[in-house]
Amino acid sequence: MKLRTKILAGYGVSLALIILVGVWGVANLWRLGQASEAILRENYRSIRAAQGMVEALERQDSANLISLSEGGTSGIDLFANNQVEFLQWLSRAKDNITIDGEAEILANLEKSYREYLSSVVQFRSLQNQPETARNFYNQSVLPKFEAVRQASIKLQNLNQQTMEAASQQAQVTSRNAIASMIFAGSSAAVLGLIFSLILSKNLTRPLKKITQATEEIAEGNYDVNIPVQSDDELGNLAKEINSMSQKLKSFHALNVNTIIAQKQRNEAIIDSITDGIIVVDDRCNIIDINPTAASLFNAKPKLAEGRHYLEVVEDRTLYNQIQATAEAGESSQLNPEKSVLTIEKNGKEYFYRYVTTPVKTENGKRLGVVLLLQDVTKFKQIDQLKSDFVMTASHELRTPLTGMAMSINLLLETAQQKLSESEQELLQAASEDVQRLRSLVNDLLDLSKIESGRIDMERVPIKANFIIDKVISLFKVQTQEKNIKLNKKLIEELPEVNADANKITWVLTNLVANALRYAQSQIEIAATQHGNSIYFSVSDDGAGIDPAFQSKIFDKFVQVKTERDIGGSGLGLSICKEIVKAHGGIIWVDSTVGEGSTFNFTLPIVLNSDQHSNKQGELTNV
Repeated sequence: MKLRTKILAGYGVSLALIILVGVWGVANLWRLGQASEAILRENYRSIRAAQGMVEALERQDSANLISLSEGGTSGIDLFANNQVEFLQWLSRAKDNITIDGEAEILANLEKSYREYLSSVVQFRSLQNQPETARNFYNQSVLPKFEAVRQASIKLQNLNQQTMEAASQQAQVTSRNAIASMIFAGSSAAVLGLIFSLILSKNLTRPLKKITQATEEIAEGNYDVNIPVQSDDELGNLAKEINSMSQKLKSFHALNVNTIIAQKQRNEAIIDSITDGIIVVDDRCNIIDINPTAASLFNAKPKLAEGRHYLEVVEDRTLYNQIQATAEAGESSQLNPEKSVLTIEKNGKEYFYRYVTTPVKTENGKRLGVVLLLQDVTKFKQIDQLKSDFVMTASHELRTPLTGMAMSINLLLETAQQKLSESEQELLQAASEDVQRLRSLVNDLLDLSKIESGRIDMERVPIKANFIIDKVISLFKVQTQEKNIKLNKKLIEELPEVNADANKITWVLTNLVANALRYAQSQIEIAATQHGNSIYFSVSDDGAGIDPAFQSKIFDKFVQVKTERDIGGSGLGLSICKEIVKAHGGIIWVDSTVGEGSTFNFTLPIVLNSDQHSNKQGELTNV
């Protein structure tokens, strides 16, 4: 028998008992209802008729007394009306004879009433003789009135007694119904309980064995065998668990050594990596740490494992980044220059670039985070040496270049008549080369000052609209000559930015000049607010920038080679980056090959502009 059949059979017995008790209860209620209905239907009408006859009879007697005391026809009319009403009630009582003795009472009542009416007729004939009429009323009319009245009351009492007897019978029926329903309900409950116990025992016995077997399997004991005593679903489940335990036993024997070897191999790989690696779980407890990372924080790998991250690494910046990565479930995308950790060791500074990566299962469940620390100390030192070299070389080249420029210009002015046309062309070319070298040296000096923080920044509150309008006016002639449209897209109500107007204008000018080299038909300058920053952008519809160059385009001396490239020092975008960085902003490029490029940078807005004066003034030409 299937498990489903067993459950349905057990519930079927309970359901049958419930239906049986319900039918029995309905039958008893029906009997009780029939008894109550008999009480109301058979006796209430007769009682009401008797009461009506008594009332009509009493009003007739009152009419006789009125006639006796006052005379006239008012008493006669009143008597006649109540006579009709009495006869109507009498007719109703005669139509509802249901009790033994009720017909005899009604016959006597009707006879007494006829005699009463005869006395009333004689009484009315004596209306002119008041004293005689009064005596006749007392001796004849009143006794017959009492006889009719007593007969009506007797009819009423008979029906009331019958109703009381029927009520007592209904109470007996009700008590019998309650007793029988209690007995039937108790019997059904006991039988249902017995069936439930038998069914639950049959179902839970194999389930307990299955539960015990699964607990043993979970603890690693695969030598389990559940006895199969039925062919239902539980029996099939027991067979499958037996089969699963045997397969797990075989699988465990085959894979334990493999898993251990794989774990040891992973640990060896992590330990051999020269970069620092820290692996934490979802509670920021350290799961694994290689010797490189442990040495950075003066810890021992074996002692660090199992402890909370902050117990080993007292650095809130890294901890906050790990938590942010764990919550987001995505790798950290930080500014390369901001994601650098500085560690002082033995009197020297070491620089490590950090990257956090979440560890997830195939279904997306987060298990922890991996922190990678890359040693970039040498790169920092090389970058510093490069900056120092550029500054020194620029200072050393500036003086001789100035002398060369003055000499060449003097020759062009004084010896022009003595030189041949080819010699003049050579001097002119030399003058232009010297001018380009001077411009390059000036750019290098500006870049060195910005990187070292020695350049002066006159930051004041200024409108973004004002800066953009100034830049557009500077390129009005050049865009008209090249038939390029220079548009602006911004909201007039943008808040002020806290910036050095001349240097930000230089940044926008440099970006527009680069766009002018490659644009096909239009350039757009835009500004929008996002949070506490204003986003500036310069877009063109040129050929776009290859993705391979987009990450390097802001480095020193990097130039994108294109068919329309007209040369340059490769320092303009690098200077733009340092100026924006000095203002607390960031700069980046979005470009798609064949669709154009958009250079973006941000500037912080003035949060309490009411405390500053609106110093805009006129910008100097860049």
